[in-house]
Amino acid sequence: MELESQPTSTTGAREWIHDLARAEIHPDAERLLNLGDNFDPQRLVEDSTVEFLTGLRSKFNQHSKLFNSYSEGGSRFHEVKVYSIADANADFMIFRNQVKLTVKNIAHGVIRVAFEKHLPGSVQIKGRMDRDGDDSPDWEKDKDLVADVGPFRNVNWVFQNQKVTPEEVAKFYFTEFIRLTRSRGEGRLRDQELIHQIKTLLQEKGLEF
Repeated sequence: MELESQPTSTTGAREWIHDLARAEIHPDAERLLNLGDNFDPQRLVEDSTVEFLTGLRSKFNQHSKLFNSYSEGGSRFHEVKVYSIADANADFMIFRNQVKLTVKNIAHGVIRVAFEKHLPGSVQIKGRMDRDGDDSPDWEKDKDLVADVGPFRNVNWVFQNQKVTPEEVAKFYFTEFIRLTRSRGEGRLRDQELIHQIKTLLQEKGLEF
């Protein structure tokens, strides 16, 4: 009985089978041009780092665009901005209300997520390593995502000993970033305006405030 060929289900599978077939046809070219580097663990981690950072930035862009869309009319607030970091392959940062969250590839297989807050007078508080006995606020502590190469050359990204995805990381840190950068000063200003309006209304009715 002739076996039916099964269609490749994912783009990823087609890519690595294509590489194998190409090497089968041109083995000398693969050797001379180092075309087999994509099976090297170090190269795998480097490629996965760029892919993970790109995925994170894409998610942050999506979240920022949707979040900023609510800043319209009488409900305006400071919008979130996403920037590339100079001289970096895929590093980026998000910024709002004098606080920025940087996402950087600081070493081979290590992505660091760190808050930096700029205070009046050009004073800057940078994040510190999360270590035992460190009683600094949680937002000041750097957090590292570490690449873990599995037995079959699969690269997973690990945070606090747990495998994570760009979707999970982006959702958590975008939420923390928005809460941290919420302008309490604007809230107090709105409260003062409301109190003034109430006071004016009561005075018009001959009542004391």
